[in-house]
Amino acid sequence: MRGNNNYYDCELRQRLPTAASWTCTTAASDSDGASGLSPLKRRRTRSLNAPSPVQQFGPCGRIMKTSALVTTIQDPASQRLTWAKNPLSVLVIKKVRDMSVLPPFIELVRWLTQEKSMIVFVEHSVMEDTMLSSNSGFMEIREKLNSFQDSKDDLTDKIDFIICLGGDGTLLYASLLFQKSVPPVMAFHLGSLGFLTPFKFDNFQQQVTNVLEGHAALTLRSRLRCIIVKKNEDKDKPQPNLLVLNEVVIDRGPSPYLSNIDLFLDRKYITSVQGDGLIISTPTGSTAYAVAAGASMIHPSVPAIMVTPICPHSLSFRPIVVPAGVELSIMLSPDARSTAWVSFDGRNQQELCADDSLQVTTSIYSLPSICAQDQISDWFDSLAECLHWNVRKRQKHFEELSDLAHCKYEDSLNSTSKDTLLVTD
Repeated sequence: MRGNNNYYDCELRQRLPTAASWTCTTAASDSDGASGLSPLKRRRTRSLNAPSPVQQFGPCGRIMKTSALVTTIQDPASQRLTWAKNPLSVLVIKKVRDMSVLPPFIELVRWLTQEKSMIVFVEHSVMEDTMLSSNSGFMEIREKLNSFQDSKDDLTDKIDFIICLGGDGTLLYASLLFQKSVPPVMAFHLGSLGFLTPFKFDNFQQQVTNVLEGHAALTLRSRLRCIIVKKNEDKDKPQPNLLVLNEVVIDRGPSPYLSNIDLFLDRKYITSVQGDGLIISTPTGSTAYAVAAGASMIHPSVPAIMVTPICPHSLSFRPIVVPAGVELSIMLSPDARSTAWVSFDGRNQQELCADDSLQVTTSIYSLPSICAQDQISDWFDSLAECLHWNVRKRQKHFEELSDLAHCKYEDSLNSTSKDTLLVTD
């Protein structure tokens, strides 16, 4: 799948299947022999999401072909990074207000400019950083760096590759900078939590070289396309949209009253949300605000949108997961006592007034995050290391319990025999 960038190509190469999909048989086939298929030939796909969809059902049933063709489910193991041309430019994003990141940052940009002869872009604020300007090592390479300002400069088609140094916030910032096609992102864990940053900075030269040579797996992290339609604006006029990586949050803001908003799915009324608010998140964002509000954790390769209420008034209002292709609409209920407030990945907070609507759907522009190992290993390692998922004391084995019970039984017998001897004496 080719983005707008001229230098790179994030290609999802479908491998020759080592395991084919389940084969649908008719209801008359009661056994493998009757259907003519041996158990060895009925093999499942390696896809996380589901078996590959069969487009034929019995003698007559079919899925209608559209101009977009039938959606197929991609094997996550086949998502590998390839480069159409050698990458020339790299954007380095570092964590702000953290002195511990400065030495790795200087070492990285020096290596990229001197050893790899790459064009390095950094934020304009980095060039003006007083802590860096007093560093002699940085001043030697300062003139070789290119700067940009996110509110003024357009980086589209200028960046081939992104490297983040810090925590999860650096990856969210990279997503914010590119509101269409995003270059591949390699994130090093130099922050606090680092759930989305799988790389360690030790031996960064070899790791970056491997990525530049195309030896890397990808996780395509879906993003949400959000549009606020104001009541006083022309409905036919194209509305500006914002792409978010984690979640959209609709809450009551400074109001003391419960938020009261209506939720629509593909223009069909679903329910009214009364409580502190609503979280609409991607699978990537399922391990952020949503999981703190009681939602499940979903692997980022699953095509879905999560809808999670925040402290709902009704205790039966539980989080739900809907297909990635639907469009969600949120409006204030007619009897709402106050307005609502919307924030996008914790930024750009806006007020949602009566007759305004927020429209949310999955964007076609995902964020290609480079894996340190692979999609499965990186995600479960993050669950274990960052969230301490399923960490508990181990249950004792039966033999240990029986030995313990036996010891206690012998101790009780010994104490009883001693008491008997004392009485006899």
